[in-house]
Amino acid sequence: MIGVVPERPYVVASAAQSVDGYLDDRAEARLVLSGEADLDRVDGVRAGCDAILVGAHTVRRDDPRLLVRSPERRQARVAAGLPPNPAKVVLTRSGDLDPGAAFFTAGSAARLVYAAGGSAEELRTRLGSAATVVDVGDDPGDGLADLPAVLADLHRRGVRRLLVEGGRRVLTGFLTAGLVDEFHLVVAPFFVGDPHAPRLVGPGDFPHGADDRMRLVEVRQVGDVVLARYLLAAADDYWLRQAIDLSRACPPTESAYAVGAVVVDDTGHEIATGYSRETGPREHAEEVALSRVDPADPRLASATMYSSLEPCSARASHPVPCADLIIRAGIRRVVLAWREPPLFVDCHGVERLRDAGVEVVERPELAGPAREVNAHLFD
Repeated sequence: MIGVVPERPYVVASAAQSVDGYLDDRAEARLVLSGEADLDRVDGVRAGCDAILVGAHTVRRDDPRLLVRSPERRQARVAAGLPPNPAKVVLTRSGDLDPGAAFFTAGSAARLVYAAGGSAEELRTRLGSAATVVDVGDDPGDGLADLPAVLADLHRRGVRRLLVEGGRRVLTGFLTAGLVDEFHLVVAPFFVGDPHAPRLVGPGDFPHGADDRMRLVEVRQVGDVVLARYLLAAADDYWLRQAIDLSRACPPTESAYAVGAVVVDDTGHEIATGYSRETGPREHAEEVALSRVDPADPRLASATMYSSLEPCSARASHPVPCADLIIRAGIRRVVLAWREPPLFVDCHGVERLRDAGVEVVERPELAGPAREVNAHLFD
């Protein structure tokens, strides 16, 4: 069986820079890029995540608390059955972490240290009960821990949404590895101008170059800074794999495909899910998912429908095919893994959607896992 479950959290990377692209200057005190309004926005983002990750240099340089500041947001987390603050996560290779840093002493959040380069044993002795130290082995040569291994371990610990706050090396590592689903970039209205100060990212082979641009979903003034929010290709893979995984729950039949569908808003939050025959013997995945959403929900206009199979353009079991249900719902973007083979009907769902002005993204690299769920139909 091909493993398709995304064994990692949804990753949001967040950073602020000067107009000329600097994260900091070289002064002893940390450069403040964001104003109070943006700090409150970030506080809201933190409150919506299960963990916050930084690099050891950030802990040493900035001494961050990594807590939710708003009492109301902390109370809302507790009311939802969550701890008041997300877990704190730090990556280190050298093991140079002070047990007296605010990362370890502020608040009661769980604290995780991922140690590469053989530093784990010494850190366990030095930190004691202040944090859980996880040995992720030798780094792959770039000074970072094995990021997929870190994310897999966080996923096993229940982290489903991770906020990565830097610094430069950590941001570069996550972005070049294609492990960022959503990127929040704030630009402060001033220049640094120091060629030796740290820039937003270092050199690297980034998946999103000039020929593969990130998808801009929001631009907003927040106080005197500007927020640009991007969705990256990794987000499509993440949610499409969720849809494929849902298709495995379909009651088996020899007369229809097993399909999973997920509707996601433009902030990377799930709106609804469905899979074939979930609520009855004839229901399609997209139909089930949309039945769980209020047609007046304003999020639909900017939402994406993820489906493991091409939405149908004709069906005998329902007067309205799924492609038309998507169009009627006002969803303007669809991502699918597999074009429907002409086993039962001749499907033209992609064409129907595109003719209606819906953006359709096909990810043929995930067609194999989607087909594997339906292999019994082709035996």
